[in-house]
Amino acid sequence: MDTNSLYHIQIKSIDGKEINLSDYKGKKIVIVNVASKCGFTPQYEGLQKLYDTYKDKLMVIGVPCNQFGTQEPGTSEQIQSFCQLNYGVTFLITEKVAVKGAQQHPLYAWLTKKELNGKKNSSVKWNFQKYLIDEEGKFIDYYYSLTKPMSKKITKHLN
Repeated sequence: MDTNSLYHIQIKSIDGKEINLSDYKGKKIVIVNVASKCGFTPQYEGLQKLYDTYKDKLMVIGVPCNQFGTQEPGTSEQIQSFCQLNYGVTFLITEKVAVKGAQQHPLYAWLTKKELNGKKNSSVKWNFQKYLIDEEGKFIDYYYSLTKPMSKKITKHLN
């Protein structure tokens, strides 16, 4: 098993189904921790545009998290409804998880620890921090919340 790839990590979708990350092999993946009550919440619109523009070669995965200012207090049903009603989200949304601290989900352990991803350490500073993964499940880079989803920093890897 290639531990420098994220394909071995298990996470559930917002409706409780297992997501097999290797289903996205051959596509890049943007993983972003999301929240419904954040100043950056309008980035859902940009994330949807990014997904719509590049969906032949990109999967966007939103990961709800309530660790920053308790800005994602909702249940799975509330989060799903919010995303669809307000932003027409059709990209993948996972279960709500911890992205830092003692309860950190294995996906975020991989994203933030160089010894796991083979590239670099980071810490999740706030909601809507983005991680870019290549077509083989390998770490490319991460971008803080201020980087808009359609930013050239991200799209240059998709063109």
